[in-house]
Amino acid sequence: MNFTKMQGAGNDYVLLDALKEEPADPPELARRMCDRHFGVGADGLILAITPRRADFRMRIFNPDGSEAEMCGNGIRCFGKYLYDNGLTSKKDLEIETGAGLKRLKLLMEASEVVGAQVDMGKPILARSQIPMVGPSGNVIAEHLDAGNEQFTVTCLSMGNPHCVIFVEDVAKYPVERVGPLLETAPVFPNRANVEFVEILSQGQLKARVWERGAGETLACGTGASAAVVAAALNGAAGKYASVELPGGTLEVDWQGESVFLSGPAATVFEGEWLLDR
Repeated sequence: MNFTKMQGAGNDYVLLDALKEEPADPPELARRMCDRHFGVGADGLILAITPRRADFRMRIFNPDGSEAEMCGNGIRCFGKYLYDNGLTSKKDLEIETGAGLKRLKLLMEASEVVGAQVDMGKPILARSQIPMVGPSGNVIAEHLDAGNEQFTVTCLSMGNPHCVIFVEDVAKYPVERVGPLLETAPVFPNRANVEFVEILSQGQLKARVWERGAGETLACGTGASAAVVAAALNGAAGKYASVELPGGTLEVDWQGESVFLSGPAATVFEGEWLLDR
């Protein structure tokens, strides 16, 4: 089975062409291929499969085998993968994801795809639709108890659930300890991605992300989007901001109802997975 290893701002993925036939057990394949000691090593497995109502359809599986609805860095890599492998010549694509249809505009330098801009859609703010347990309404600067500690959180969905907290020094914050507490807090029936955000200015944020099913990653596209939306909702930053992540910088622009995410995408290497090993 041929695969391509790709990364977007350090968020890395294994991509497979499954347009003709999907793997028999994608969750188990993701667990094996994403393992950084016994497999290829990645933050997720992405399958290109036959679409039902778009140009292409994308499925994403986390290293623990759980399926993610959407991934901002992953979908940029997906677009480059399709173009580079001759599966499409289009530079504006409609991609079917677990979070609905997403529009993708490839960013070119000469004839090479170097990144993409993604229409991430409208942020979902209603508590029940995040989903999050509790009374109706939005979750902005609300107190949340987890692991015998109290946090001030702003929660939303970018097609997948996010819990954002603002901190003074994100580099020193104990993400490895607090991330799992908030990811698995009982108020999140589907667990949550957790963003730890430091406000540098109205147009610049610094963040670390604890991803549901993957742990801390070098970047997260939906997480960067959620960070900017949460900062704007709290009056801490504007609706356009650069988000500095350990793996690189992503640009987020909340225009009207939609959030637009721009960032790089790169191929790392190609290989063959030996199914019988």
